[in-house]
Amino acid sequence: MHRKAILWLYVYITAGIFDLMLIANDLWIYRHFSKPLILLSLTVYFIKGSILIKGSFLRKSVCSGLLFFLIGDILLLYPFLYMYGLGAYLMGQICYILAFKLAQKPGFHLPRLYFIKLFVYNSPIYLLSAFLYFMIHIQLNQLKIPVVIYLCALVLMCTIARERFTFTNLSSFWQVYIGAFLYFVSQGIYLLDFFNQNLPGAEFAIMGTYLLAQLLIVMGLRSHFISILNEKLSAPPS
Repeated sequence: MHRKAILWLYVYITAGIFDLMLIANDLWIYRHFSKPLILLSLTVYFIKGSILIKGSFLRKSVCSGLLFFLIGDILLLYPFLYMYGLGAYLMGQICYILAFKLAQKPGFHLPRLYFIKLFVYNSPIYLLSAFLYFMIHIQLNQLKIPVVIYLCALVLMCTIARERFTFTNLSSFWQVYIGAFLYFVSQGIYLLDFFNQNLPGAEFAIMGTYLLAQLLIVMGLRSHFISILNEKLSAPPS
């Protein structure tokens, strides 16, 4: 990969560590500079590192997702805009779900309709989301429907990531799946902290899991299209 792309990855890691330091030291005012830089640098990294699939729906969906998450990060810096921030996150999750379906072999296939197996495989996510809803549902009031939709998108993001097993290389599968699960954890902590009770160290835990989640998802999706390109290059001419 081009050195300039790697440079942006270092910017992402540095900005993420700096943002965590600001959280740990209660220097919230400076996060208006550090937090937007995190997803901005990851977006530039992916754009520069995916030139080989320029114009593809996979590249467009990932870039769109990253931009929505960037907007969400900025909006969530202002508590009175939290619903708009979650709305931007929801759009980012939808873009990622589309990207997960595209980053498979064959692309965008329909899952096998083994409902019992699917339920068993996905039951940990279902149980966690049910527990999360149980913990916050009393405080939701008029926000119940938007939050339920948000939770459904979180569950779908994790289950679609799990369904990529055997449809991509193992590195891509595990990176995306662990990343999606960490994102679920990050948002679960946020919802618990916001709608249930203030959790000690919540913001640090939210950002820590969120940073790792975004990095793993982007690296996992990149691993998929790189492996596909390598297979095409190594295939004998027809």
